[in-house]
Amino acid sequence: MQGRLSPTQRWTGLPFAARRTLTFTALALLLGAALVLGVGQGAVYVPPLEVLQALLGQRENPIVTELRLPRVLGAMLVGAALGLAGAAYQGLFRNPLADPYLMGVAAGASFGFTLTLSLSGALAGFGAGLFFSSLPTTAALGAFLGALLAVFLTLILAGGSRSGQHLILAGVVVGSVLTGFSTLLLLLDTDRIREVFSYTLGSLAFMGWRGVGLLSAGLAFAMPLLWGLARALNALALGEETARSLGLPLSALRLVLIGLSTLLTSLSVVHAGIIGFVGFVAPHALRQLVGGDYRYLLPASALGGALLLALADWAARVVVRPAELPVGVITTLLGGPFFLYLLWRARRGLQWG
Repeated sequence: MQGRLSPTQRWTGLPFAARRTLTFTALALLLGAALVLGVGQGAVYVPPLEVLQALLGQRENPIVTELRLPRVLGAMLVGAALGLAGAAYQGLFRNPLADPYLMGVAAGASFGFTLTLSLSGALAGFGAGLFFSSLPTTAALGAFLGALLAVFLTLILAGGSRSGQHLILAGVVVGSVLTGFSTLLLLLDTDRIREVFSYTLGSLAFMGWRGVGLLSAGLAFAMPLLWGLARALNALALGEETARSLGLPLSALRLVLIGLSTLLTSLSVVHAGIIGFVGFVAPHALRQLVGGDYRYLLPASALGGALLLALADWAARVVVRPAELPVGVITTLLGGPFFLYLLWRARRGLQWG
């Protein structure tokens, strides 16, 4: 007599269309639950019913609408940007270990951000939140230029190689050097070093409605363009020779994908600091649920990244409340073991999934 099927066997036995529908439905429901949970939890507890009433405009609660709601929405937008950029990088370089920190992009954005603060004299006022009320556009531009600088240096160091491995190694070197320069700039301001270093570990404490608007605009610009390149990424997954035979301009495709991913990563760094592993874990996890078709994987990775960072930010605020941990610490504790597990499987010749 045949035994009962396990949940995994039942899931894999479903058609891909059904699996995708269930996955996107679950992500939408979980994001709604994460919104209520994140807005209600913190140093001051707000019951779920009161959260819903405040969100629906049935009662006033400044803690919900002015403090926590922009922070939770900002966490979701940053997570979506990192998840989307991570999926694009993994597809571009056909490397499952790639993420937005590839090619030193995040380190370059952090360097440009820190240099902008230093030159503007706003570094000393960073801890008081003066920066985000006065220089958001300048900082975003500085971070974007710093990220582009990192990409440019990485491409030069790679010597024009089209190999993903060469670009990754070059990116590690460039990222390490730019991180060193960022640290040097921060050490010049010993009065605010604690607040700034907390930010560089990843923090959403400075997120406001202005940041939510800027992140929304960036995603609204980049996401449709990336989704429009989904078929090109599908072709690239079959190999560069196959992609060329289909008439794809690989050099232009690479530049566009790097540019869009750089934009999303730099916006994330400006508003949340350096948050690792979100752009690595989300595409990996969702690829097992929706498959490798980038028409579905890109939006799923965005939703998965949004959910992951929203939950990580919630954990950062409640684990040691009334204090809070840098959210980057939470994502590292989650993503680090996952990364090591994948390396272990690769060493044993096993395929993920």
